[in-house]
Amino acid sequence: MATERQPLLSQAEPVSESLPAIPRPDIRMSPESALVDVQGEGTILEESVDADSKESLYDSSTMYDPWSNRKLEHPTSNLDTLIHLLKGNIGTGILAMPDAFKNAGLYVGLFGTLLMGAICTHCMHILVRCSHELSRRLQIPSLGFSEVCCAAFVTGPFGLRRYAQLVRVIINIFLCITQLGFCCVYFLFVALNLQEVIARYYAKVDVRVYLVLILIPMIVLNMVRNLKYLTPVSLLAAVLTVSGLTITFYYVLQDLPPTSTVHGFATWAKLPLYFGTAIYAFEGIGIVLPLENNMRNPEDLGGWTGVLNTGMVIVACLYTAVGFFGYLKYGDSVSGSITLDLPNTMLAQSVRIVMAVAIFFSYGLQFYVPINIIGPWVKGHFQSEQHKMYADNSFRVGLVFFTFILAAIIPNLGGVISLVGAMSSSMLALIFPPLIEIVTFWPTDLGRYYWILWKDLCIMIFGICGFFFGTYTSLWQLLNQHTDV
Repeated sequence: MATERQPLLSQAEPVSESLPAIPRPDIRMSPESALVDVQGEGTILEESVDADSKESLYDSSTMYDPWSNRKLEHPTSNLDTLIHLLKGNIGTGILAMPDAFKNAGLYVGLFGTLLMGAICTHCMHILVRCSHELSRRLQIPSLGFSEVCCAAFVTGPFGLRRYAQLVRVIINIFLCITQLGFCCVYFLFVALNLQEVIARYYAKVDVRVYLVLILIPMIVLNMVRNLKYLTPVSLLAAVLTVSGLTITFYYVLQDLPPTSTVHGFATWAKLPLYFGTAIYAFEGIGIVLPLENNMRNPEDLGGWTGVLNTGMVIVACLYTAVGFFGYLKYGDSVSGSITLDLPNTMLAQSVRIVMAVAIFFSYGLQFYVPINIIGPWVKGHFQSEQHKMYADNSFRVGLVFFTFILAAIIPNLGGVISLVGAMSSSMLALIFPPLIEIVTFWPTDLGRYYWILWKDLCIMIFGICGFFFGTYTSLWQLLNQHTDV
């Protein structure tokens, strides 16, 4: 669950040219914390350093090794990291891949998904490389996603340093948009699967009725403030997800029709919808730095046979297999989630229930991120602890209700997934990482003939095109396509 992560919207602070040491979550104590790249409320920027001290810092940074200066109570092994990487990337997006293939065509979807996986994995490597370089320059053991971008601008070209805090806030805004989009998708996914199960034995009721029914349980679940208390239900959700995917493959692989029964290439007009869904599924870049920051052997994350490549190859193969065989099995009638296309047998009904429960319990993790980014800013407007508590409770309820309203207004699962992917996931996964690399290594370390610069510009152009065309096409589909709910 993508998931397939700092209160940065607080009152404006002066632009600082150094960054704080960021406390890292203990993944061993709370496995789900690996997915949350946020700061605590007490993070304070250090005093700015002047030009002379910055030069001396760069001179001494060659002796500084961030990895050896990390002090972790419970560091994670390579296997732990691989499991968290897989769990953070496999969520509702994998169930939407047949719908993505429908918008691309069988063979375009096949090769496009593998290419998308390779590009997204490369961008993850870019982020890790820049994080290590910037940590070395600033002599900080580790950095999060937004801190890496801020540090790149702080230590980059002089003309860009004034924008360091701005880009940091922008990244956190897109993190909030992405996570709230995930929450809308989760709301819809649970409601649609419950609708299919109950319609099998009773009458089919409007999906909005089920959205109302799960609203109160969703609010209760998200009143939990400490992530460690969500760990048991999250582990249960992981087990249920694996079980549901196994049974789904059992049905999908039976009696497959010939490949000639589906389109090898759909249409150019639908390709942006494919892009949005695919990038939604692959947008796990927010979990990479928290995982690397907590590894016992962080040097094992990179490399051709490292943890990151191993995990993402597995993820790409699973996405491609579900998309390929799901579209081949159900053709152009495939739904926004493949669980909605399974036959009306008891075993298939159990898959819908299992996946609905798994996604329901995973909602709290996605919700945790915007709460920790915006929550401190909300509570900062109140003085007493009691008023802060009331404000926090009201904000939580309001935010859950906000995602409920969005899901009720647009009960189109495939369209919402494509919109979230194109509008926000493309920014985090494809546009910001190459931008960070250009700013970090400008102008002397961009390779012979500036090949790194040209490579990064190509990735950014690809992401920007996907952002505009994918967002436009997804919005057009949501506004013009009637959905029978």
